[in-house]
Amino acid sequence: MSESIQAELETARKLAKADKLAEAENAYRGLLEKSVGSNEKAIQVQEQALYELGKLYRDHSKVEQLAQLIRTSRTILGSFAKSKTVKIIRNLIDLFATVPNSTDVQISTTKDCIEWAIQEKRNFLRQNLQTRLISLYYEKGQYNDAISLINNLLRELKRLDDKKALVELQLLETKVYLALRNIAKSKASLTSARTSANAIYTDPITQANLDNLSGILQAEDQDYKTAFSYFYEAFEGYAGQEDARANTALKYLLLSKIMLNLSDDIESLLTNKSVIKYAGRDIDAMKAIAKAYSNRSLKEFERTLDVYGKELSSDQFIRSHFSALYDTLLEQNLVKVIEPFSCVEISHIAEIIGLDARQVEGKLSQMILDKVFYGVLDQGNGWLFVYDEPKADATYDAALDTVRHMSNVVDLLYEKASALN
Repeated sequence: MSESIQAELETARKLAKADKLAEAENAYRGLLEKSVGSNEKAIQVQEQALYELGKLYRDHSKVEQLAQLIRTSRTILGSFAKSKTVKIIRNLIDLFATVPNSTDVQISTTKDCIEWAIQEKRNFLRQNLQTRLISLYYEKGQYNDAISLINNLLRELKRLDDKKALVELQLLETKVYLALRNIAKSKASLTSARTSANAIYTDPITQANLDNLSGILQAEDQDYKTAFSYFYEAFEGYAGQEDARANTALKYLLLSKIMLNLSDDIESLLTNKSVIKYAGRDIDAMKAIAKAYSNRSLKEFERTLDVYGKELSSDQFIRSHFSALYDTLLEQNLVKVIEPFSCVEISHIAEIIGLDARQVEGKLSQMILDKVFYGVLDQGNGWLFVYDEPKADATYDAALDTVRHMSNVVDLLYEKASALN
């Protein structure tokens, strides 16, 4: 029995390699429909066939067929051990990850599997799938749905004291609150995740995830020095496991150095043996931004954003910090341009800076309100009047001190007069 079913699996593999999709699909399905009873080797072959058919659908972007395979495979999974069922279902759902525009199908399929797990009373599988559904909600941007599910699942996992599952869920909670810009709750979730992780063995990837999120939250507080340390730990963790996220951690690490204006450190860092293999357009973009910021050149900064637009705008974290960096650089350039003038046309400033006059006017207005410099905008004539920083008149402070002392003297005299009477 096991020899014949193994031969059928080899035949299906050959058809798949020959790119005969329909024939390979039929061969795999025929193999899965066989009744193998309790034959352990035959069950293993069916498990392989199930996963390979899933990969075949993934490679040909057949999302609906993959979703249908997961639904129909439950009859086969009924004869498998519960721990093996969890592994197979998760592996099949993970196959969606590389298929573009498949998030909606993943969500509906995962929900369907959760319902099945509830009916079959497979609680461990249900919890696993609900965690997966939360990550899908996060990817889709359905943060309120994610929070609602997180709150229910957290209570359950805390009762069970399942530390490993808790760490994974609390990391997701941290990311969801960070996406909602609720930094306080995000920090609280990360602290809980670290506390749970300290009680168990944490694998290198989970530790890297913890370090990466810690770095992001430190950067949100403008503590880029501490953020750099966390990003470096995250980079080493991902790189040690040859995880693709090492490249992202390296970009964040370079971002910290840019925000600290330590461009010289970036050059020495990129010559490191463990970093060289990650060279590419992403890293070139970060180097170009570092150079532009070091040179205090707004035009060079804008040119870099145009050349490396895709690399620099695809990541929300990098985009938001570069937006702040651009504002800082624009302020520095504007202060430098208006410094020699007491009155200057806004159009002239815009021409020197190389930006639209309206944009320059808006920024100058904001700078005046923030007291970066002292001045008045005459929008009717398009002029900017620049004033020297007003100096406090010491006479007023001296007069107030005199009045204060006189008040004390009067009070003392009154007390003495009262005592004499």
